[in-house]
Parts: sequence; structure tokens; C-alpha cells
Amino acid sequence: MEPANAGHMMSLAALQRQDPYITKLLDVTGQVALYNFNSKANEWEKTEIEGTLFVYARSASPRHGFTIMNRLSTENLVEPINKDLEFQLQDPFLLYRNGNCECFVESKPQTINVKHRGDVR
Repeated sequence: MEPANAGHMMSLAALQRQDPYITKLLDVTGQVALYNFNSKANEWEKTEIEGTLFVYARSASPRHGFTIMNRLSTENLVEPINKDLEFQLQDPFLLYRNGNCECFVESKPQTINVKHRGDVR
């Protein structure tokens, strides 16, 4: 088994401990950071959530989701991908919106920042 593949298998096992319905990793990004929008200051503020972003398939509904496995604490971001989640690609950004937040993912070499507007739940 190749080292990268072994790492993905370990990550899959860790995710399955939190959600046993996860069946397959579809994409992995090594470093992301989550930001909340502060409407009073009208600016993005970095949260205490940063780590690896995993996009995965599930054997139950919803069939897909993504998680930021937080390196700073035990609070992870878990986001189901369902009909309420809207995506828009504006290179180099991936914007998404659901009932709780407006967010975007900024792609940089070796880094993606997930910026989140709304409650982190």
C-alpha cells in the first residue's frame, strides 16, 4: 500500500468513527480555515476551526458531505450536501449557501480557506 493511500485509509477510518455511513473519500485538501462573517464590523473573522477538508460519499441520506477535521479542538465542521446546499464556482472561489450560512472556499497553493457566514453548527 502506498503511503498516500495508507493515509487516506486512516482518515477514512477516523471519519467513519464519527459517521459510520461514510463509505468513500472523494477529495481531500490538506489545510483549510473557517471564517465567520461579523456583520457589525462587516468583515470575515477567523474561527478556531482549521484542519483537513474531506469530501465523502455516504451509504445513507444525504449521500455526500464534507467535514473539516479540526486540529485546534474537538469541534469539527460537518456539512451534509443536500438539496438545500447551493454551490457556485467563481475561480478561485467555491461559494456555498445553506439555511444556516453563506460560505466560500478560497483555493491557494496547498491551502483552501473555508469562509463561513452564519452560525457554525
